Amino acid sequence: MNIFELTRALVDIESTTDNECEVADFLHSHLSKLAAATGGKVERMEVEPRRFNVLACWGQPAVTLSTHMDTVPPFFSSREDEQFIWGRGACDAKGIIAAMVAAAEKLLAGGTRNFALLFVVGEERNSAGAAVAARAPRGSRYLVNGEPTGNKLVLASKGALRLELTAQGRMAHSAYPELGESAIEKLLDALEAIRRVSLPRDALLGPCTMNIGTLTAGRAPNVIPDAAKAEILVRLVGDPAPLLEALARAVGTRAQLREILCIPAIQFRSVDGFPTTVVSFTTDVPVFGRSWGEPLLLGPGDIHLAHTAEERIPKPELAAAATMYADIVRKLQASGMREPS
Repeated sequence: MNIFELTRALVDIESTTDNECEVADFLHSHLSKLAAATGGKVERMEVEPRRFNVLACWGQPAVTLSTHMDTVPPFFSSREDEQFIWGRGACDAKGIIAAMVAAAEKLLAGGTRNFALLFVVGEERNSAGAAVAARAPRGSRYLVNGEPTGNKLVLASKGALRLELTAQGRMAHSAYPELGESAIEKLLDALEAIRRVSLPRDALLGPCTMNIGTLTAGRAPNVIPDAAKAEILVRLVGDPAPLLEALARAVGTRAQLREILCIPAIQFRSVDGFPTTVVSFTTDVPVFGRSWGEPLLLGPGDIHLAHTAEERIPKPELAAAATMYADIVRKLQASGMREPS
């Protein structure tokens, strides 16, 4: 199965978050055949019932290539033309999985060992697979995480601060609003206040941004609402503490602000011979920490197409990624790179 065939086979398996079992089974079987022919070993790393990471090792891994198996909804199957492979996960991140598998084949054909492939569940929601893997390291010194970066090494990526804003009110008949207390109006006032908060900027990462992603409120048009909730995601560029304080002051007593998840912004090193970029999205890397080695971030595809109905990956870029991943494994194994001071 060549890299394009493998990409399409993976895309055609529905694996939205929490439903990764079938694609994980497929990869376990596919990699087991490769491992059996080349002296490797493959294992399932259980995350929870019917959810597991897939780990394939050849020797004692010094470098691990890793990305995620889950996708965002909605699922749609693959198609192909002369330039692109289309479908959910084509660039985020099933094409990357295929490129990493193809890189492993190239490395093994050239006699290179002491590397691993690690494919995890749950990156699109809470990095559950990376959290489990972080508790079971295998001695790897470098973790090359795959996300759509246009085949450029990332110098820095933004963090993520997920917040929940809730307001409480008192139900009443809408004909007599003076007898109730509208939670929706409180929430709207609080949201308007936080939208006026000045967000920080970083010289490398650029501006911090905020998205009000969901609103849940109300019981019926003729009922004064007693509860309202908004979910907010902030793309961090620095220390979240001052921003949290500013948002809490803006909200005041109108609503309750609760932190759900905080992933810090990350800076990475460069590697000679690889072009670089800066990205605004968040990855599994902060959850891995350094348990699988010093992280790097690199992969084919355009992040602007991920999570869209137009998701696709250029075939030349996908093929180049297989060579690129093999090259960076060899370079990292041979370099003896020291920890940055």
